[in-house]
Amino acid sequence: MKKRLCLMVAVMTMVALLTGDGVAEAVKCDPMEMRACLPAIKSSEPPTAECCDKVKKQEGCLCEYLKSPILKPYLESPNAKKIASSCGVPIPTC
Repeated sequence: MKKRLCLMVAVMTMVALLTGDGVAEAVKCDPMEMRACLPAIKSSEPPTAECCDKVKKQEGCLCEYLKSPILKPYLESPNAKKIASSCGVPIPTC
């Protein structure tokens, strides 16, 4: 009986994971997703709604991006900090 219950719980958990019920979708870290923010990073232009959406979706990836010598200068720029503030995304402390 105990084995049967454990098996049922395992199957239900697997089904929930496969169907996404109650499980947040994993974010794929892709710096190219941030292209919508380039105009705001390169100028004093405010971020677009698309930029803010991308920043929010990639928020969990920002520390990874900061490790890149190519991306780091962009992410540490004053304009990037303005974008984060405008979009309501906290500046990561990595």
